[in-house]
Amino acid sequence: MSSSSGSGRSATEAKALKIHSEAERRRRERINAHLATLRRMIPDTKQMDKATLLAMVVDQVKALKRKASEVTRSMPLPPESDEVSIECYTGDDVAGIVGSKKILYIKASVSCDDRPDLIAGIIQAFHDLRLRALRADMSSLGGRVQHVFTLCKEDGSTGASLKSLKEAVRQALAKVASPETVYGSSPFQSKRQRILESHYSVMSM
Repeated sequence: MSSSSGSGRSATEAKALKIHSEAERRRRERINAHLATLRRMIPDTKQMDKATLLAMVVDQVKALKRKASEVTRSMPLPPESDEVSIECYTGDDVAGIVGSKKILYIKASVSCDDRPDLIAGIIQAFHDLRLRALRADMSSLGGRVQHVFTLCKEDGSTGASLKSLKEAVRQALAKVASPETVYGSSPFQSKRQRILESHYSVMSM
């Protein structure tokens, strides 16, 4: 009976050892496959030992993280709520020329869900207000988008009062940002429109 029991333990231990060895073999194969992938991604590493290769990969990842951080700082990400902000300021029509005509510039920012007709709607809103875009910047993340425009009046004049012009631009862009809150006749939609419009902010000069 003792001999039989010892033989059973030996068979169990041998089976466990075989399973462990097979698992270790697969683990080494995965590691070598990943190292081979890294060698293909980074030039001039075919003759490099594993430790030096991994050190180079760490340096590359750190460099990419620094670049990503710089890009994130330079390009603000779109906020989660729909927002419209308007700033107005005056400047020379032609920079550096003494006595040049003063002209009104508008910085308009709109943040909302991205959709195919968004740009067309914004352009139409500017056209209706006789505004010309001088510069446009865009950032996007997770289906949200933020457009920032520098605008001026097409005829170079201020037209109506500054306050009314800012409000007209704000309302036009608010309709483009959330058209479903503007169109519709039910009381529920009107209430929802008022609630969402309370999130729009107009930046003071």
